Amino acid sequence: MKKLFIILLILLVAGAWVGQLMVQDPGYVLLSYQQTTVETSLWVLLLILVLGFALLHWLFNLVHNIRLPGDRLRSWRSDRNHRLARSKTLKGLVALSEGSWWKAQRYLTQAAQRSDLPVINYLAAARAAHEQGDSKSSDDLLNRARQSTPEAEVAIGITQAEMQLERGQLEPCLATLLHLRRQAPKHTHVIRLLKEAYLKLEDWKGLTELLPELKRLQAMKDDELEQLELQCHLHQLEYSISSLPDGAGAQERLRSLSRSWQSIPQPLLRNPVLVSRYTDLMIEIGAEVEVEKMLRDLIKRQWDEHLVRLYGRIQGENAEKQLNIARGWLKQHADSPGLELTLGRLSMRNAHWGKAINHFERSLELQPDAETFKELYRLLHHLGEDKRALDMMTRELQQLDNSLPALPLPAPNSESH
Repeated sequence: MKKLFIILLILLVAGAWVGQLMVQDPGYVLLSYQQTTVETSLWVLLLILVLGFALLHWLFNLVHNIRLPGDRLRSWRSDRNHRLARSKTLKGLVALSEGSWWKAQRYLTQAAQRSDLPVINYLAAARAAHEQGDSKSSDDLLNRARQSTPEAEVAIGITQAEMQLERGQLEPCLATLLHLRRQAPKHTHVIRLLKEAYLKLEDWKGLTELLPELKRLQAMKDDELEQLELQCHLHQLEYSISSLPDGAGAQERLRSLSRSWQSIPQPLLRNPVLVSRYTDLMIEIGAEVEVEKMLRDLIKRQWDEHLVRLYGRIQGENAEKQLNIARGWLKQHADSPGLELTLGRLSMRNAHWGKAINHFERSLELQPDAETFKELYRLLHHLGEDKRALDMMTRELQQLDNSLPALPLPAPNSESH
């Protein structure tokens, strides 16, 4: 109230002041255009200008208010569509989480055209159609998602690849994932899906090439990655031989297998499974001499009981030289049961039967082992020392008796019931 009073007081003072000016000097204004002239006082001109501005302002508001009902109607209709879309989207997502696939697909598809984010509706509806086994509707909904939101191609492609993988559409799935990888080369989930597709396709070459990306993106646990890497290189070794034509010669097979072995990362070259398989393949193609050199080099770099035992299974270029090399290892590894077994086998290759028996017995003293026991029994049997072989077998069986539980036993010569 006080503020209004002050404003009125100011207006009265200003009005009195302007009135006084008008009385003292009304002013004179002359407007001329071609043959027309208008003469008036300054104050009348100012009044006309004020009234004209007020009239224009009133006309503008009138036109704006005439258009307002249409805008309000459109706004109300848009709000209503959004409310309906949100309601149906919510019902569809709830149905999807409950496993009501048909209901989820219907609600989500209906809401998609009115939704602010139709791609979400289409992707969820496509998943519902996929769960019903309706691949045609699922693919159609994914295409609608692409048309509505082209910038969401990676998300749409991932959903499509997952569905193709679940349907067993491996070739189309691989094509989808390779396309996605070009668009998003660092996308971890794309790399994981690509790994699954390669595994199901048994594409070991593709998996081997993917291994560096799996490591860099840490897309798998360390132990799973190690197992996958081992599996890949094992199959690559096999493939290096099986992929050659039937008429391939020994040298060609040797070169192919050697290239595959050389492509294996250095830490895996000592893996017992890989080394054993490589050795078996080399023996199959008649390349034991090359294997002997490779094993000798590996053992020289780092002692490994498995490799030492494997060394005794192969026949090098010179059996006596091979035996002497193995004997040289005794200086630093006198208590190695694997080395004694190998020395026994290499002694047999050189027809040193007595020394072979001594090495086998020494190996059994260090560590009882069924393989060593069979080698010794076989040698004794062929030497005609059946009694010694039988005594050894009895002694070994008596040692095994210590591990049996205490149970009642029948008296000698008693009849069985």
